[in-house]
Amino acid sequence: MHVVATAGHVDHGKSTLVRALTGMEPDRWAEERRRGMTIDLGFAWTALPSGRTVAFVDVPGHERFVPNMLAGVGPVPAALMIVAADEGWKPQSAEHLAALHALDVRHGLLVITRSDLADPDMAERMARKELAKTSLGGIEAVAVSAVTGAGLDDLRAALDRLVDGLPPADPDAAVRLWIDRAFSIRGAGTVVTGTLGAGRLRPGDELALGHDTVRVRGLQSLGEQTHQVDAVARVAVNLRGIDRAKAARGDALLSPGRFRDTDLIDVRVHGDSVADLPQTLTLHLGSAAVPVRVRPLGADTARLRLSRPLPLRIGDRALLRDPGRRHIAGGVTLLDVAPPGLTRRGAAAARAAVLDRVDGVPDLAAELRRRLIARRADLIAMGVPVEDEREWLVDPAHWATLKQKLAEEVARHAQENPLEPGAPLEALRHRLGLPDRALVEALVEAPLVTRGGRVSADGPPGIPAELTAAVDKAFAGLGPFAAPEAYDLVGLGLGPRQQAAAVRAGLLIQLAPNVLLRAGAAERAARELARIEQPFTLSEARRALDTTRRVAVPLLELLDRRGLARRLGDNRRITDPQENFA
Repeated sequence: MHVVATAGHVDHGKSTLVRALTGMEPDRWAEERRRGMTIDLGFAWTALPSGRTVAFVDVPGHERFVPNMLAGVGPVPAALMIVAADEGWKPQSAEHLAALHALDVRHGLLVITRSDLADPDMAERMARKELAKTSLGGIEAVAVSAVTGAGLDDLRAALDRLVDGLPPADPDAAVRLWIDRAFSIRGAGTVVTGTLGAGRLRPGDELALGHDTVRVRGLQSLGEQTHQVDAVARVAVNLRGIDRAKAARGDALLSPGRFRDTDLIDVRVHGDSVADLPQTLTLHLGSAAVPVRVRPLGADTARLRLSRPLPLRIGDRALLRDPGRRHIAGGVTLLDVAPPGLTRRGAAAARAAVLDRVDGVPDLAAELRRRLIARRADLIAMGVPVEDEREWLVDPAHWATLKQKLAEEVARHAQENPLEPGAPLEALRHRLGLPDRALVEALVEAPLVTRGGRVSADGPPGIPAELTAAVDKAFAGLGPFAAPEAYDLVGLGLGPRQQAAAVRAGLLIQLAPNVLLRAGAAERAARELARIEQPFTLSEARRALDTTRRVAVPLLELLDRRGLARRLGDNRRITDPQENFA
């Protein structure tokens, strides 16, 4: 299927033409038919000579209903610009063309209607003069009469040529279906309609609608139930799991996790001078119309604050309109959907300089150069193509800088904290300004190593001379199995931090809280105990080692754990010096 929107001044025969082409009534409401004018969006379809199907979104032409018109043309890739032969170019012709140009619609046909009432040549010349200045300059023109049928076959053939030139849709792309109608059907529940511009829908699909997760209960296209709809297509979606009140025009059905809701965007403006834009305008994108506050940045760039978040991507094309003046201010290309704050003096000018180099085409390398570090899922939601499966992606130049800075921070930490076995990962994360500790771990490479949640230089850590001197002083004159009291150690310069550092450095062994012996005490104790009669009791071991019960109990337990002694059933122990420490 291919989808085309109508555009043109009120009462220039848009709905009449659609009716003549399709045999269907596009005006759905009795009020529209009574007044002879389209108020809301109408839909109809027909088969072309090639056998392909084209669906028409028939939009209102009256100036009061321009927001409805924009909701119809927003998601559609092509348009019929309709001008009546007997009236020529009119104000709403100009506004509709301005809207199509602002949205960068490049495919369409100029259709001169009511050619039975006047010579169509003059109306065509007037229209071509206006079209030449826009994205629709050079489109094919066809003159028709819906009353006599003249030119309708030519129009059908031209429609075939038009759809030949439309860019192919990507059925594997993420779904973003802008809702233009929402209603409920007894026995079926909530139904929404829209133009599927990309992606594929099937019954059972899970989609996001605002903060809710919904499931596709059924699909209808071209008036018939279907098991699959591929873009581009008009589609009605029956939803399960959502109340009608939670779905409205301007909302969107989305592939979960593939879009980013944002209320702050940086854009390039194609149209009025940014400096002349009023502070408040309305942003039209898809079927949504949202008031925005405008903050000029550069000559053609601005920051927009939306009154409510929308699912937007880099490269989206939207339109700015001044509803008070009924004026199309211009089109906008979204350059950034997650822009940085502008809090410091000169930040706006600096940001404008950055945006001058941005073209609105999503590019991974360019985004990483600007953001330095980004989560893969966030980039995908912004519309950036990402093939790398890693959770975090980093600009290569920034990664090299981080590696150098990591080495400097580890060395600085070692100098400032000589008793610690390395810099804690979490402290390094803060110092490097990284969002995840895993990034610090990924940065570590030789000669740095990670041990126990800390990063240090590879190889045995150096032992500060002051620490060795403090240990020697604390144990001077003591027997090999004498453990100084905790308060004595503190008084001699071995506080808790120094004690832990001495244990890590291999200068001391810790038998129990506040029970420390010189390194090698366990092996020496095993040799001493091997010389006494086997097996032996705790009391006999204490006497042999000339120590206290406070030391002997945890020391023997350490020998048990190391296999230097073995405890028997009667609480006595034996040692085997030949096997364990010969």
